[in-house]
Amino acid sequence: MRLLALTTVIVFALDQATKYIVVHAMNLRTLGAIDVLPPYLNLRMAWNYGINFGLMSRDSDMTRWVLIGIALAISAWVVWWVRREGGRWNQIAAGLLVGGALGNILDRLIYGGVADFLNMSCCGIANPYAFNVADIAIFAGAAGLVIAPSQAKKTP
Repeated sequence: MRLLALTTVIVFALDQATKYIVVHAMNLRTLGAIDVLPPYLNLRMAWNYGINFGLMSRDSDMTRWVLIGIALAISAWVVWWVRREGGRWNQIAAGLLVGGALGNILDRLIYGGVADFLNMSCCGIANPYAFNVADIAIFAGAAGLVIAPSQAKKTP
């Protein structure tokens, strides 16, 4: 379980550090956009008050607290499941998912919504959506939990 905890802490810290740098130090919340390596990497400030792609984004307090509750419940279930079934790769995947979820939960608590800022486009396709480090970790963690075989602990 140490691996799960370590991965969670690293992802959470990386997510919050990048959000602080981009939103506050680079002042993206005021500037709105910074082109880093256009069109491949751009910073575009977007506040997500819902779930993926802004679904359920009613900007209400109830929606915010429901989403926080769901994220906490899923994180708790993943930790419980990995404690029972998980091996090394499951712990890493779970740590990615939980670390990302906690990063986005903290955003909802502080800002009322999730700070998204990464925008990437390529090959003539303009991507209108923004995301953050937590979103990447959640996606990678969920994929890892699906792909990595669980290793149930055997009892004698």
